[in-house]
Amino acid sequence: MNVHEYQAKELLAQYGISVPRGGLATTPEEARAVAESLPGPVWVVKAQIHAGGRGKGGGVKVVKSAAEAVEAAKRILGMTLVTHQTGPAGKLVRRVWIEQGTEIARELYLAVVLDRGAERLAVMASPAGGMDIEEVAAKTPEKIFTTHVEQGRFLWPFQARKLLFGCGLNPKQVGAGVALVQKLVLMAHEKDATLVEINPLALTAEGNLVALDGKINFDDSALKRHPEIAALDDPEETDALERQAVDMGLNYIRLSGNVGTMVNGAGLAMATMDVIKQAGAEPANFLDVGGGASEEMVTKGFEVILSDPNVKAILINIFGGILRCDTLAAGVVAAARKVNLAVPLVVRLEGTNVEEGRRILGESKLAFEVAGSMGEAAAKIAQVVGGAK
Repeated sequence: MNVHEYQAKELLAQYGISVPRGGLATTPEEARAVAESLPGPVWVVKAQIHAGGRGKGGGVKVVKSAAEAVEAAKRILGMTLVTHQTGPAGKLVRRVWIEQGTEIARELYLAVVLDRGAERLAVMASPAGGMDIEEVAAKTPEKIFTTHVEQGRFLWPFQARKLLFGCGLNPKQVGAGVALVQKLVLMAHEKDATLVEINPLALTAEGNLVALDGKINFDDSALKRHPEIAALDDPEETDALERQAVDMGLNYIRLSGNVGTMVNGAGLAMATMDVIKQAGAEPANFLDVGGGASEEMVTKGFEVILSDPNVKAILINIFGGILRCDTLAAGVVAAARKVNLAVPLVVRLEGTNVEEGRRILGESKLAFEVAGSMGEAAAKIAQVVGGAK
């Protein structure tokens, strides 16, 4: 789960991390009131969406009066902000954050991120703050310094010092930075965050470290332990079909292609998307209906997939282990009839009672194509949508 910048800054402040004073506005007049309540002479008006790159897209404006804050809010509120993280469709801006300006001497990058390969948290720092970390990694990887957190949340002071000296801070600044890094690690651990990022972390003219931006991602599976975090969720920032799928109990992620996929098992689902792309087509979604894919779950899966107007065909790829292939095939036939399936469908079954499952599909008199392997299934579906290599 992601949160907005203003919510991230509220959480950072709770852990004693310095952030600029600011306020939220949903109308231009509210923006005026916020600006007038903050000391000047400079303010920053920032679009609040769940995506980075807002400044490049026109969603961040520096203003020098309350009147300019109003004009900036008028331009930003209601705009569809397109960044490298939103995709071409962009995101609608419904609120802006207005904060007092900060006199910046230097900009750094600092983050605590879950390193899934190492199975523990990692701390990353870079003197190239204000830039996308992916760009820094591609062009100047020597400017990224990384260390791992021991025993869940323990970071030795010398580890933090090494990171900060690598960023070019002096001993006094490093002393303050160590405390900040340790607070960030504690926050990530206590809140079950997979990412806590400050970019940029400003070194002010007075030598203070201030979080000018904040991005936090939380582990969805841990939200039951953190109702205060779950309450921060903004459903308007989530794709409508993904919200519908959550309500149905489905593991669904919408993608940009035109081949709907329905698979049992996350690993098999990812492999299925890979072979679709290798065949020259593009998957429209990730959908894992689980090991016990009942007729009800398959029906819900069809309903969500078919709600995406980009879907031109559907590929079902099922391995029958816990759930037998004949039971699954009967469920697919019943579900397809229930939703009046009108797009081409390719089904690949393998596992327990696979021959019986194929017989049920073949005798259904529905417009199925049955494939004997993943490669054959991908080739068939790519040919249907006109993308076969």
